[in-house]
Amino acid sequence: MSNTNRREIKGRLPQVRTAAPSFRVSAIGHTDVGRRREANEDSYLLMPRNNLFIVADGMGGHAGGQEASTRTVEGAATAILRRLVEAEALNRQSDAAVPVADLLQAAIRQACAGVYDAARRNVHLSNMGSTVTLMLAYGDHVHLGHVGDSRAYLVRDGRVFQVTEDHSLVQEQVSQGIITPEQAKVSMMRNIITRSIGYERDVKVDTAAVPVRRGDVFLLCSDGLTGHVEDPEILKAVQDHPLHQVPRVLIDLANRRGGDDNTTVVVAQVEGGRGKQRGKRRRRSP
Repeated sequence: MSNTNRREIKGRLPQVRTAAPSFRVSAIGHTDVGRRREANEDSYLLMPRNNLFIVADGMGGHAGGQEASTRTVEGAATAILRRLVEAEALNRQSDAAVPVADLLQAAIRQACAGVYDAARRNVHLSNMGSTVTLMLAYGDHVHLGHVGDSRAYLVRDGRVFQVTEDHSLVQEQVSQGIITPEQAKVSMMRNIITRSIGYERDVKVDTAAVPVRRGDVFLLCSDGLTGHVEDPEILKAVQDHPLHQVPRVLIDLANRRGGDDNTTVVVAQVEGGRGKQRGKRRRRSP
């Protein structure tokens, strides 16, 4: 995915103002084609205005993979922003809680239907699909939505935690005790995923809500990173480098070890509270 494509996607998204979280977030991302692929089928999106960040890894060949990940990112972001504006309007009228988890699930399922329908309309895109891992900073939490084998990590207090669980055949085998995590890393079936955007018209979406602490770093990535880089190395990169360098440092490491796939990394850091004045602005209408 090129910078031009990202600008085009952002230009098509709703330009709305949604409520800011109770904390500040800084984020940066980078993507690379790798050493073996002719085209980059990953897509990512940074929307600091709305505190929304997304990574998607497309499948289905050059054209199909790019189309699927682009549609996934754009479709999910559009649906999240529109649903969030509606929920916030209802909240102002009736004090109804904003159902963030339900909202993320519905938006990702809507994006899935869009990718599926597009593939049905065009025979050249018939096998396309995508993963998606996204985070929305909202209220006092970071909310995550996830389908596939892209991942979300949390770096906190000198430790790294994988927050999402891969929807893959080898992860199912590990969970059932059939193989060990070490065997999963070298399995011939490690690229077979069991859930994706667009394979069927609907999909089950995992969500999570993580209470944040100042200094937390969330990292979203495609499996081009985790196929070559271990979790402790992710931790070391976050600890040893400024935030803006982390995506390129990790991608360079994956490429030095073969770069078998496209690799995308987005990092977002919690920087502390917003203060009273910003909190008042947060309650204005979008």
